[in-house]
Amino acid sequence: MAEPKPVSPMVKGVLEYGPVLAFFVAYVLLKDRTFTFGGEEYSGFIAVTAAFVPLMVICSGLLWKLTGHMSKMQIVTLVLVVVFGGLSVWLNDERFFKMKPTLIYLIFGGILGFGLLRGQSYLRVVMEEALPMQQEGWMILTRRVCAFFFGLAALNEIIWRTQSTETWVSFKTFGLTIAIFAFFMLQGKLFQQYGIEKTED
Repeated sequence: MAEPKPVSPMVKGVLEYGPVLAFFVAYVLLKDRTFTFGGEEYSGFIAVTAAFVPLMVICSGLLWKLTGHMSKMQIVTLVLVVVFGGLSVWLNDERFFKMKPTLIYLIFGGILGFGLLRGQSYLRVVMEEALPMQQEGWMILTRRVCAFFFGLAALNEIIWRTQSTETWVSFKTFGLTIAIFAFFMLQGKLFQQYGIEKTED
């Protein structure tokens, strides 16, 4: 497998998080508007989703071209964005797009859980180079991440089914990001206890 090419962290950040922030800004601006196309009315949410899907595809393609690499997680996420975003626009039903994070976290949590049942840490496969740890540490972290993903899936279902679209968009844009950041920050003690320092030749 080809090694990822070096790319500016700023460029990488814009391509990875730019579409999500653009979705939030566009929704805030267009949430109260209605658009008519082909004799059918579409809410601002659906219109923004229709623009978000191709933007996500373009940014993912540029990132792949620049780095020469796309992780399985990025591929699965992109496929679900296209499928469920497309269904929301095609059927004019925002529920499909709101269910997307639930499925993403269920899939990733399920994969990690399957690995745990086999006594393996699939998380280690994708993160070991950036975060060298002892095997016991990886198993503990994988169990925690697995449970965390299932928790996020449940939380997303609760939010989109009980709260307004505006609340869900804010939760999706900022709440999930903050939750993931906070989760890994809270693993600091685990990283210290089981971390392996890299030695240079």
